[in-house]
Amino acid sequence: MFRSFNCRPVDDLCSCASSKLGIHLSRIPASFHIRITGFFSHSSSISEIETENHDSTSSEEVELENGGVFDDTHDVSSSQELGLNPNFDEINDAQMSSIGLTDQELEGDSEEITGVDFEQLKNVLSLLLNDVDGSLESSLDSMDLMLNEEFVVRLLVSPLIPGDHLIRFYKWVSSRNEFKGNTLLLSELVRAICNDYEPKRKDVYALWDLVKEMGEKESGVVNAEMLNQLISAFSRLGKGKAAYEAFGKFEEFGCVLNVDSYYLTIEALCKRSFYDWATLVVQKMLDAGMLPESEKVGEIISFLCKGYKSKEAHVVYLAAKRDNKYPPQKAVNFLISCLSKVDETVDLAQEALVDFSDEVRKHAINPFSWVIRGLCRKNDIECAKKLFAEMMEKGPTPGNAIFNIVINSLSKAGDMEDAKRLLKLMETRGLKPDVYTYSVIISGYAKGGMMEEARKVLSMAKRKHAKLCPATFHSLIRGYCNLGEFDRAVKLLSEMKDSGVEPNVDEYNKLIQSLCLKALDWKSAEKLLEEMKEKGLYLPGITRGLVSAVKELEQEAVGSEDDHAKP
Repeated sequence: MFRSFNCRPVDDLCSCASSKLGIHLSRIPASFHIRITGFFSHSSSISEIETENHDSTSSEEVELENGGVFDDTHDVSSSQELGLNPNFDEINDAQMSSIGLTDQELEGDSEEITGVDFEQLKNVLSLLLNDVDGSLESSLDSMDLMLNEEFVVRLLVSPLIPGDHLIRFYKWVSSRNEFKGNTLLLSELVRAICNDYEPKRKDVYALWDLVKEMGEKESGVVNAEMLNQLISAFSRLGKGKAAYEAFGKFEEFGCVLNVDSYYLTIEALCKRSFYDWATLVVQKMLDAGMLPESEKVGEIISFLCKGYKSKEAHVVYLAAKRDNKYPPQKAVNFLISCLSKVDETVDLAQEALVDFSDEVRKHAINPFSWVIRGLCRKNDIECAKKLFAEMMEKGPTPGNAIFNIVINSLSKAGDMEDAKRLLKLMETRGLKPDVYTYSVIISGYAKGGMMEEARKVLSMAKRKHAKLCPATFHSLIRGYCNLGEFDRAVKLLSEMKDSGVEPNVDEYNKLIQSLCLKALDWKSAEKLLEEMKEKGLYLPGITRGLVSAVKELEQEAVGSEDDHAKP
């Protein structure tokens, strides 16, 4: 009967290593856990091993219970001969435990069963863990090792071995004829280095050079899983270009791209903002019909939207919908937001709203707001009104923000009847129009010269709000100035104060310019200048100069008339 490896749980192995090494458990790298897990998940592919029943109490426990002293020393001659750390036996013990060796295997005859010389395994492990005096390869040559596939794999999956040592060990092993083109060994090496939580850049690049060399020399040695792991490692290192290079080697090495290949490459490229390359990979993914699962589809959509590739993201969305891989709602909302910001893609955003279920629609006030804002921005008022009416009928119920957006667009377009109708609709639905709503409608009426209607809306605003804003009066002042009714414009300044609003520089500036340029009334303009000085407000030099210029022109004209009147 074959005896099983003494495979302890990962946490037990970490505890063992920490006690042997004399370090706190938290100091053990995450790669320790990953490499242990890798060994357990792949060791069954090396040999079929049947488990024997063993006494649950070890010889060490029996000896300790009997008051004896457990001798945990080992022969160090091999380590010393290799020039290794003389205290390295403790590290070695932890490592031997971590690769699943029992005391019986270390002591005896299991090599006859497994074909592995465990004393040699122990010595090679010590060599790989330490900084060697001289050449690592020469030291390995001098050990006269009995190598087989299982021996090599056990070392490749051992934790804590530096990546560069693993690569050099693999190169030394693969230089032997019996191990050339061994896919299993290369696969374990790639897994060991790439699955580290924080892979070292130099190790990953050295591994990539090795994989390229192996792939170019012999077909079938490199597989898709190896390339995917390398792409993932490059992604974690922030090396998008290297990930893209690895993606481009699939066909050359005779590997078939899979779902992970596309997704990992897109992720790596977008992390480094290589969005143009990412869109090329996305197109290949769509052509191959290899969309990942819904969550990852959502991530791809978000990646592209962040890179201002919302049209390409929309194509991914349509493909996902066709394949029943509808992405998370958060990603869909982000897509709609980005599509709504560009005039030429607002219609695509509006189409996406149709896919909302009744339940999602109830809470989709933001996506609907974005689309209506986009439609109004591109002056597609009819579509905005239609979507608004649909919201009134089916939901989500529009709030003040959406009402204001539509009213503002209607006012700018001069459709004041519809704007005022929406104002009344707000009130009937229990919404309270804010100062901005009234200001927008006043501005629309003032631009059209309908000052009486504007004054009526101003009266409504005063009844509803104790304090208005400068913009409310600014539109009226501009309207009166455009009509040449400067007296009424000046009176509005006093009306502003009565409403608790202090006129700002903009109001004074507009009124003074109009008085000077249209009415040539420099006297009223000077009074306003004095009023501004008292309030600590100062006009731009151009406007002050304008008042002086108009005054001088009038005085010159009066003087000229006096000269002509003399006999």
